[in-house]
Amino acid sequence: MTTRKKLPIGIQTFEKIRQSNVYYVDKTRFAVDLVEHGSYYFLSRPRRFGKSLFLDTLKELFEGNAALFTGLAAENRWDWSTKYPVIRFSFGGGVLGSVADAQSSINQQLSFMEEAFSLPTRYPDLRGRFKDLIVRIADSTHQRVVILVDEYDKPILDRIEEPQTAAQIREVLKDLYSVIKDSDAYIKFAFLTGVSKFSKVSLFSGLNNLQDITLDARYSDICGYTETDIDSTFSPELFDLDRQRIKDWYNGYNWLGTSVYNPFDILLLFDTRSFRAHWFETGTPTFLIKLLQQRQTFTPDLGRSIASDTLLSTFDVDTIPTETLMFQTGYLTIASVDHIPGLMELTLKYPNLEVQASLNNCLLESLTNSRTTPIRHISKLYKLLSIPDFAGLQGLFQSFYASIANDWYRKNEMSTYEGYYVSIFYSYFAALGLDIHVEDPTNHGRIDMTVKFHGHIFLFEFKVVEMEPEGKALEQLQKMGYAEKYRSTGQPIHLIGVEFSKKTRNIVGFAVA
Repeated sequence: MTTRKKLPIGIQTFEKIRQSNVYYVDKTRFAVDLVEHGSYYFLSRPRRFGKSLFLDTLKELFEGNAALFTGLAAENRWDWSTKYPVIRFSFGGGVLGSVADAQSSINQQLSFMEEAFSLPTRYPDLRGRFKDLIVRIADSTHQRVVILVDEYDKPILDRIEEPQTAAQIREVLKDLYSVIKDSDAYIKFAFLTGVSKFSKVSLFSGLNNLQDITLDARYSDICGYTETDIDSTFSPELFDLDRQRIKDWYNGYNWLGTSVYNPFDILLLFDTRSFRAHWFETGTPTFLIKLLQQRQTFTPDLGRSIASDTLLSTFDVDTIPTETLMFQTGYLTIASVDHIPGLMELTLKYPNLEVQASLNNCLLESLTNSRTTPIRHISKLYKLLSIPDFAGLQGLFQSFYASIANDWYRKNEMSTYEGYYVSIFYSYFAALGLDIHVEDPTNHGRIDMTVKFHGHIFLFEFKVVEMEPEGKALEQLQKMGYAEKYRSTGQPIHLIGVEFSKKTRNIVGFAVA
């Protein structure tokens, strides 16, 4: 077995990785490809996906630090005789809560770069200082400048729940970034990364010459680890872990090319040897959960959304499509694509079980207005399904709905709709990371929900009644012959008709066949 190395957890510096005995997945071919084919780029990827490390790789490449690239793809593809000056901004550290904070951060970073190149400040305004810095560095070094911006959008996203403040910060950044386009004659290369892409009419109106490679299949794995990377680079770490479980739990992020794992997840898995929601737990999507609740989102639809490539590519502080936000932040990814003349229609899905289970657990907490109720019941659901104990399942769900405070119903219009009851039911199963199919198609219609678990198949049909159970849910399952779809599997099939009462706000019918 290959000797195990240290895990590069939290390391975002290329030099540190190359000079330490740590695992490294070579991404340098992408860096050379970008330089050979263009000059101005933008890349969107979710948080903790290796964007900062890739930016630092570009920095070392342009500065000509050849020793760091020995044995890597870039070693024999780069002209090491020429070195370029690099200007680098990073907004990844800390929270910039106001316009003043954003301006202070930019001032500080400009001062650092002026000092690094021994250039005194000559203009008081940020735009003037940045423009002057580019020109003077190019003149003094006799080389065009390389500009790298890490987490370009974080100051805006930090205040996305406050649209007015976010818009003000956006204008500060827009003014700064517009300098890049105005300084084309002095720039060799520019690369901006972030989580989201704001529309060209707002933040990017002054920087519309960027090539967006976010959905470029050639660069789908520019960040993240592929299946090949796991089996080769990290092979010494696989000795006691279920390989298929690693794939199911963490793989699946896709940007129209090769699917990848989130590096943070994989490194923490290999470190702790535990399948946990490592990435999800580092940043609970509070704003996203609030938005989904405000928009009364039918949660079963989240894992099967459809959107165009243009919808997914941009948003603004006062116009945030749900699918766009979830895709750009990493809670949904591309499942498939249909090409229509002039347009791509993308079907979205949860990238993996980590996101499906963790996000739905958060949604349960929001739907029930309780952080403790879902946790208490989820493990019970797993045990009852394993038997399976249908009387116990009915009692569990009745207990679950009964625990929701009446005050919550009063404040939320969604509770009057069938979608509310089904959303809770669905999220309960999804929070377990089970194999679930919503509106499962058959020759005779669609099954409301199919769950495959422990060699059993559970088919659910949901109905809302006024007060008393009517038996129509189970009747539909039987009448439509939905079970026929799964007869050939030879697995036990259970038909479950669930009826919710508008008046009692609970399950009044739970018929099983």
